[in-house]
Amino acid sequence: MNHLDAPAARPRIGRSPATTRGELSHIALGLFLERGFDETTVDDIVKAAGIGRRTFFRYFTSKNDLPWGEFDDLLDGMRAHLASVPRDVPLMEALRQAVVEFNRFPADEIPFHRQRMWLLLNVPDLMAHSTLRYSGWRQVVAEFVADRREEPANSLAAQAIAWVCLSLCLAAYEQWLEREDADLLDLLDEAFDRIAEAFGEV
Repeated sequence: MNHLDAPAARPRIGRSPATTRGELSHIALGLFLERGFDETTVDDIVKAAGIGRRTFFRYFTSKNDLPWGEFDDLLDGMRAHLASVPRDVPLMEALRQAVVEFNRFPADEIPFHRQRMWLLLNVPDLMAHSTLRYSGWRQVVAEFVADRREEPANSLAAQAIAWVCLSLCLAAYEQWLEREDADLLDLLDEAFDRIAEAFGEV
């Protein structure tokens, strides 16, 4: 289907059923890449995971949410990280550090993250659904910027900086997916460095 290798997802015969959000997301990613997103049903996923539909919907409200895995928990972590940054750390440096930490995964999770981002950036249905998730991510950034600048989170500056940060991340993700030997964290660092060179500290 694409340039990403995905292990075939098969029914979990003789294994414990998948009972965490992360496990279900991993199984779904494998199926999406093997069969296609549109061609994979919720029934296919619950069969491969060894669970029932009711259990599935306790973790995810729809098939479109599966590639996002534990995004909400990661977002809470990013919010907490930003809240802990000393106020003497420059604004864009604080955001750079938070974005890098948000995208720091254990080595065994990186292949799943690569598969996840390929799907989110290439499957039309997921691209449309992603706007809701991106909105939540931008809001965390905007609230931090607003606190630093002592202005509302819906102010032009706070929202503009949040959009810029999201654009930097998406540009880094695209480069990462195109280059097998690239390191995502290095690309994110470089993206923030380039914007700082172009516009200086906000």
